[in-house]
Amino acid sequence: MAVKLIAFDLDGTLTQHKTPLEAANRAVLERLREKYRLLMVGAGTVRRIFGQLGSFPMDIIGNYGLQEGRYDAAAGDIVLVRDVAVDCDRESVDRRMTALRRRFGYEEYAGENVEFHDSGSITLPLLGTKARQADKLAFDPDRSLRRRLLPAVREAFPEYTAFVGGSSSFDLAPRPYDKYFALCRYCQEQGISREEVVYCGDDYGPGGNDESIARSDIRFVSVDDYTRLGEYLWEFL
Repeated sequence: MAVKLIAFDLDGTLTQHKTPLEAANRAVLERLREKYRLLMVGAGTVRRIFGQLGSFPMDIIGNYGLQEGRYDAAAGDIVLVRDVAVDCDRESVDRRMTALRRRFGYEEYAGENVEFHDSGSITLPLLGTKARQADKLAFDPDRSLRRRLLPAVREAFPEYTAFVGGSSSFDLAPRPYDKYFALCRYCQEQGISREEVVYCGDDYGPGGNDESIARSDIRFVSVDDYTRLGEYLWEFL
């Protein structure tokens, strides 16, 4: 079937981690927008993603589907149409994270044990919420350590979907929220079939937040170097 929607991850796919959208990839999006509907499917909040994109005119799914924004062309702004907050038993989460630290030897950390988000999502920072950036970057650059620990994290937090996040942490989204769930719901609401969708992402390995889509029935384009985005999408340009 003809492609109607091209959806994207942000960090590592369109931009470097938490950096503004550069002119070259903005130009790629502008060309794609002439023929297709575009959608961002992100882990951060809709407003933060919109700012990082330099207010690019596209709909945005944030927080793994807990938030959703529609681009309002008249206002030149993004408008929230969904903003879900899921209750979180913080005492239970903190207790389980402490047990994991004891089990795996990460009992010394800087700052807080757990980072709680208003949406109900959670970040489990192995080095703590106040760890130095240099320490975080050097901790697990190839993610191999956290991938080994991931099954234990998922076992400890069965009510969440756990991802290998950031440079030294795990991200937990309350079930059923993940990128595949959010993308499928958007398509259903917009009358687009999954056969008409292409998704572009870089975090498709074990524990990656694009993995659920990469393993699904949706066509997946692996973007291993965001500076070559146009090359990966040449057939659509």
